[in-house]
Amino acid sequence: MAGTAARIAALRERVPPLTAVPLPRAVDERWLGARFPVRALAEPPSGSGLAPVLGDDGPPVVGHAPDMMRFGLEFTMRRFAQYGPVYWTGAFGRRIVSLSGPEATRIALVNKDKAFSQEGWNFFIERFFDRGLMLLDFGEHRLHRRIMQEAFTRERLAGYVTQMGPPLREGVRAWGAGGPRLYWALKQLTLDVATRVFMGLPAETGGFGAGRINRAFVSAVRAGTAIVRYPVPGGRWAAGLRGRRLLENYFGASLPAKRATDGDDLFSALCQATTEDGDRFGDADIVNHMIFLMMAAHDTTTITSSAMAYYLAKYPEWQERARAESLRLGDGLPDIEALESLETLDLVMKEALRLRAPVPSLARMTTKDTEVLGHYLPAGALVAVSPTVNHFSPECWTDPLRFDPLRFGPDRREDKTHRFAWMPFGGGAHKCIGLQFGGLEVKALLHEMLRTYRWSVPAGYTPKWDYVSLPVPTDGLPVQLTYR
Repeated sequence: MAGTAARIAALRERVPPLTAVPLPRAVDERWLGARFPVRALAEPPSGSGLAPVLGDDGPPVVGHAPDMMRFGLEFTMRRFAQYGPVYWTGAFGRRIVSLSGPEATRIALVNKDKAFSQEGWNFFIERFFDRGLMLLDFGEHRLHRRIMQEAFTRERLAGYVTQMGPPLREGVRAWGAGGPRLYWALKQLTLDVATRVFMGLPAETGGFGAGRINRAFVSAVRAGTAIVRYPVPGGRWAAGLRGRRLLENYFGASLPAKRATDGDDLFSALCQATTEDGDRFGDADIVNHMIFLMMAAHDTTTITSSAMAYYLAKYPEWQERARAESLRLGDGLPDIEALESLETLDLVMKEALRLRAPVPSLARMTTKDTEVLGHYLPAGALVAVSPTVNHFSPECWTDPLRFDPLRFGPDRREDKTHRFAWMPFGGGAHKCIGLQFGGLEVKALLHEMLRTYRWSVPAGYTPKWDYVSLPVPTDGLPVQLTYR
């Protein structure tokens, strides 16, 4: 069974999903240009003066789900152009309200009147990332976040940097010169780092091989956007449930030992954390949080480092500029202060996060009737808050489609044109708790690549991104690595 799963995973790394199969541009244009009857989500209360949220269901049965997965950014931008910042889309058997643009996203994420809850995530990922921090609401979320914050103090971050240095250097060197599919190499490496730093364990633990764990995470993440949301044998939903069970067993097997020790890894910290009132996480809470945090720690890092590597290959002048800064640090493993000094990588990372946000949509559910920019949203509406439009708004960004890291430089700071112009880590109370850790890991990884290799992509190459779940380059991002 394990061998079959490994072969399927290897095949997936080489063959794109059906939604990413190349088609003539004329076919894609006809697909994107299809129009469907426009309807109101719900009629506003009489005399409210509010406008209805307009949208369409898309094709029968599947709705617009295949469009979202195939076209990603392009689909979102076309919907915004057609409907504006507040509209609904039929997909996954539901009508999903999209809030895009800086002001609409601000209203949902600041959430002053608590009209938007995290329950929107339950529809997509509750079965696979049950009670992860991102799924908790209001007071319970504040309590859990306060406990977790102890795992992300500067002192702990400095310790994580020290721990991640050796496996990153070793892993990058192990690639060797050649033409790897970089996304998959990065994904395995970031999982190894997350395993060591968050769990204080080697990647191979108690019979749970790194390959099995990686496949379990991939299956759990992709299951959330399954069109058939039932455990049909061979389907994504069933694979996600299997992945979840394996992850529960993986973390559960290590839990007793972690309870009995006082280690410096995140897993140990969650086991020992106690509130002023004497409250502690139960075993189930610890397992739930670890599954979610491990996913977040290596999936988003993989996407960001992949996008950065592509842009540094596409624009070699930026690669050389970043390399010069890394070489000035010398041959030792960088500490937290050294990583923070790598200003070019910081600029490139911010621009890569703008152009390819690792989490392209944030789910919410309305807790009561509310309004956004004069549009009526009824209670119980499933909502998707998207950073995509914000990141490409000409009101906030100069020539927004162009790769231009200097837009984040001190003389321009285009990201400050609006509080939510740039929001790759979300915003409000649920802003990513591990954003500093992730940024440090990405810079440490790219630092090791710059020290070891030069890399390139063919002239005119542009990766196509699969949006079945989180954005993934459909071809695995082939690059040519040569020793520096």
